[in-house]
Amino acid sequence: MSTAYSPPQGEITVLHEDSDLLIVDKPEGLLSVPGKGEGLEDCLLTRLERAFPTVRLVHRLDRDTSGVMVFALTAHAQKHLGQQFETRKVKKTYVARLAGVLEPQEGEIDLPLIVDWPNRPRQMVCHDTGKPALTGWKVLKSSDTETRVRLFPHTGRSHQLRVHMLALGHPILGDELYAPDTANDYPRMMLHAEELRVNHPENGRGMKFRAKPPF
Repeated sequence: MSTAYSPPQGEITVLHEDSDLLIVDKPEGLLSVPGKGEGLEDCLLTRLERAFPTVRLVHRLDRDTSGVMVFALTAHAQKHLGQQFETRKVKKTYVARLAGVLEPQEGEIDLPLIVDWPNRPRQMVCHDTGKPALTGWKVLKSSDTETRVRLFPHTGRSHQLRVHMLALGHPILGDELYAPDTANDYPRMMLHAEELRVNHPENGRGMKFRAKPPF
């Protein structure tokens, strides 16, 4: 793997579209929004704007994370969805492959996180100034060398799942930032946003969107 930005080409998979919502399956390797610096303009948001001129950002996924993302198509929907994220009403489920054998079979990790300023964009655990971060996990299967898990972030801190798994001693495989010694052995970071549950901004109806992990 290389840290150089070489985003995947091809069509973006639309999972759902109505007058208020646009749900897509973000490919791995594509920025959610334009990056800071030359050559980082190509991103999911700008690609979607070509087909959906009113599209509005609600949340983000890391460049190397794939999976379900929700966008708003109106100002009202953007505000409503943003409030759902802020009040933690959105339910998110991820699938990941971790180094080593994670035990027990399920549990929670509650460690505050903050940006590691000298090593940005890395984040780190800090009990003094970190913001609360809580992640649940459930083991799906394991081998002698790795564990497949489903992750349930109850908060939405930057790199939360990546840092929490590292703190457990089982970093996400293929993660160039937090598990660089595994990056050359995997074609991508093994983290995928599998499911997202939100309430529709117009009628309040609960909606569930899923994208099958590509690994």
